Amino acid sequence: MKTKETTGNQITEGVIWKQLLFFFFPIMLGTLFQQLYNTADAVVVGRFVGTKALAAVGGSTGQMVNLIVGFFVGLSSGATVIIARYYGAKNKKDLNDTLHTAAALSVAGGILITIAGILLTPAMLQIMKTPADVMADSATYLRIYFGGIIFVFIYNVGSSILRAVGDSTRPLYFLIVCCFINIFLDIVLVVGFDMGVAGAAIATVASQAVSAVLVIHALMKSKDMYCLRPKAIRFHKFLLLSIITIGLPAGIQSVMYNLSNMIIQTSLNDLGTSTMAAYTAFGKIDAIYWMISGAFSVAITTFIGQNYGAGKYDRMKKSVTICLFMDFLASVLVSALLLFFGEYLLRLFTADPEVLKIGMKIIHIIAPSYVLFIFIEILSSTLRGMGNVLVPMLMTCGGVCILRIVWIFFVVPHKPDVSNILLCYPISWGLTAVLFIFYYYTQQKKFFQEHQKI
Repeated sequence: MKTKETTGNQITEGVIWKQLLFFFFPIMLGTLFQQLYNTADAVVVGRFVGTKALAAVGGSTGQMVNLIVGFFVGLSSGATVIIARYYGAKNKKDLNDTLHTAAALSVAGGILITIAGILLTPAMLQIMKTPADVMADSATYLRIYFGGIIFVFIYNVGSSILRAVGDSTRPLYFLIVCCFINIFLDIVLVVGFDMGVAGAAIATVASQAVSAVLVIHALMKSKDMYCLRPKAIRFHKFLLLSIITIGLPAGIQSVMYNLSNMIIQTSLNDLGTSTMAAYTAFGKIDAIYWMISGAFSVAITTFIGQNYGAGKYDRMKKSVTICLFMDFLASVLVSALLLFFGEYLLRLFTADPEVLKIGMKIIHIIAPSYVLFIFIEILSSTLRGMGNVLVPMLMTCGGVCILRIVWIFFVVPHKPDVSNILLCYPISWGLTAVLFIFYYYTQQKKFFQEHQKI
């Protein structure tokens, strides 16, 4: 069987657009199956338990899970960038030290968040003005989820390491297996044993535990230049600082994103359970776009990191242009899909006419604006792969997050309805995209003048 040693590293040597697609599709499909964890919960609970239960497994609980998991994934992205560079440079020792530092970070982070999450669940739900009729179920779902969040952290770090070295297929296989486990357990526990949202949460945690075990096994059995050895898991001070230096701004950016989304969710919660359920259902189909955008983000970060390590700067520049074009086409297609078939997709989650009406209103505001976000996603990921993280974080937090918060507090009170609340998305995306285009091309010129021989 051919190995990377015999075929060469295609990320640094192959045809760019082909390799981006080969790398992109497994990530996108993997994200799809990861999203199906919670989507399966929503479909089964919404259909077999009711609208209130649907709101409980999405809405406030979904925003809080995204806040915490997003911060950790952002933080650990520092390891992805560093590992990609060391792999491109064929630096085996530092690559493995980074791997074991990232593994230690996932275990320590998982333990801390489990304790804090279980204790603070009621307070967090109250802060978000979760409706009283879904409070108990939301707390149950969150506490069970936090009880197994260490598996989420381990899987995300492990799969990020595999992708950083160019392996985007095995994380996909693991998620396919675990998604079917989750769906099976949802049906058994929610429908068969009538366990409601608790059954959905248990099914999700159990399937995530399987994904964590599979990714650990893959890292331990690696025949490549990286290999996980449990006894070697520990913090290497310099590498931990490097991971945090690159990853912390991404983590803060993710927190700001999710805090602004939580404030938006809180405003929507004030409009009642039907609006909360509609936004929950929309969030599940909206994930179609975010899994595509996120896959392109991971792909370009890995391409930039490995080619940076290999000293192939022209290839970095070409990769960005091609990735932007691909993401643009994908964004237009997803927007069209949601605009034309959105109602049919919403009906997967609910048959409530009022919820469907509100859901379509949300789609008509958000879907046409996806194309604006591609510049934020791709250019910020490119800059992160180059080690430039602080200014992109500040631009994102200011242009996207703070602007949304200002909108909610100063504009929405004059007309508190769904349309006015959600207009903050296209407005903030458009303004921030302009900032990123200007900043990236300014930095690109400076970077290539410094690194490329003329």
